[in-house]
Amino acid sequence: MTSSSFAAVDLGAESGRVILGTLADQKLKIEEIHRFPNGGVRLGYSLFWDVLRLWDEIKTGLATAAEKTDGMIGSIGLDTWGVDFGLLDANDNLIGNPYHYRDPRTDGMLDTVFEQVPAAEVYAQTGIQFMQLNSLFQLYALVQADDPGLKIAQTFLNMPDLFNFFLTGIKASEFSIATTTQCYDPTKRTWAIDLLEKLNIPTHLFGEIVETGAVLGPLSPSLSAELGLENTQVIASAGHDTASAVAAVPTETDDYIYLSSGTWSLMGVELDEPLISPESLAANVTNEGGVGGKIRFLKNIVGLWLVQECRRQWSADGRDYDYAELTALAADAPQFGPLIDPSDARFLAPENMPVAIQAFCRDTGQIVPQTEGAILRTALESLALEYRWVAEQLDTLTGKPHPIIHIIGGGTQNKLLNQFAANATGRKVITGPVEATAIGNILVQAIATGEIDSLAAGRAIVRNSFEVETYAPQDQAQWEAAYQRYLKFK
Repeated sequence: MTSSSFAAVDLGAESGRVILGTLADQKLKIEEIHRFPNGGVRLGYSLFWDVLRLWDEIKTGLATAAEKTDGMIGSIGLDTWGVDFGLLDANDNLIGNPYHYRDPRTDGMLDTVFEQVPAAEVYAQTGIQFMQLNSLFQLYALVQADDPGLKIAQTFLNMPDLFNFFLTGIKASEFSIATTTQCYDPTKRTWAIDLLEKLNIPTHLFGEIVETGAVLGPLSPSLSAELGLENTQVIASAGHDTASAVAAVPTETDDYIYLSSGTWSLMGVELDEPLISPESLAANVTNEGGVGGKIRFLKNIVGLWLVQECRRQWSADGRDYDYAELTALAADAPQFGPLIDPSDARFLAPENMPVAIQAFCRDTGQIVPQTEGAILRTALESLALEYRWVAEQLDTLTGKPHPIIHIIGGGTQNKLLNQFAANATGRKVITGPVEATAIGNILVQAIATGEIDSLAAGRAIVRNSFEVETYAPQDQAQWEAAYQRYLKFK
């Protein structure tokens, strides 16, 4: 029996991990080698990536993986969330600390951009859902501030590409992460130069875009010696974590909706070409890149961020719950109480999430939830109803039904939300694998290095290697009544 080893570096909103994957006999085994905290670091009024600490943690994880495998790791791939970036100067030095997308400097920036370029024109060129956190609005905030770093910058690299540069010394923009920026034209398959020029964003910053799965090259000589990895290639895996996660969906058909469930819920379908129309603009649906050149036609939904921020606030108040305890509190709370719209701007970066949820209920004339369980139940039921709203939009826009929802990622561990999703949408829900992002990252590496021959073969390996769970819809009449109430907030 021969086996191949791969290292997946996955940087999520709460933590980063180095995962070791071993592929043998058409089965994939994964092992978490190193986990470390992640999250924005506040300095004054600004929020940044702690980029050098994360780099040190990545090296620690890779060195540990090297020890475990006697240096026999074939390749490394890295993914993060979308939109955030670093800027390099003429000497390839990082200019300052990269901003975190929840930094408030983009507040009001959508309207400021639309004064220069109409929203319809921006969408026609990029096909991306309007969110103030997108790279386009982050860059325009730098233009508006006459930022000195932008003036000396020579290279724009999204965060996975920046870490790949640290690994190899090679500067390249991977397709899937480039498409998240709203600086990319998915129809022309290149940077949206006309749009960038109209906004006075320097176009020389944007370099070569490489395909997902491109072999960037070996580790730099100094890093290879430091980590004990002599023949390891770095792959431009699906740098956007959702693109990696979608690659691991264990489907055999194309009539499904994927839902990558975590801090964000990203819900969509795979298409061969972008779908950019007045209708998709009105629905504010996004066209992002996927593995094999696919387009992920999806909606970004504020997901378990609602629960994570409630937990963080209650912990600060001296009530420290783990996630299992929070789910149990929600399960025991009265059902079909007040509802919120998760897409409301007040939930993007509130100082106090429980208070923000209560304020929405109060402002909309509903009963205000008082207990932790009631607040969480409000959040989870509302999130499931948002899934139905988005699923129906996807059916309408693509002109075809999607009877199955595949939920992947860490959020699959919230079985209460999984059942709510089936109930609210009236569709069969299949959950798993939990570690979809790392698995998809590894599959792309395996395709790039010739260990497997296609994404379909990779998905067959996922089905053969990881368990899934199925949820059937329940209590349809009650959920229909709740949905009619929910529509009043949309």
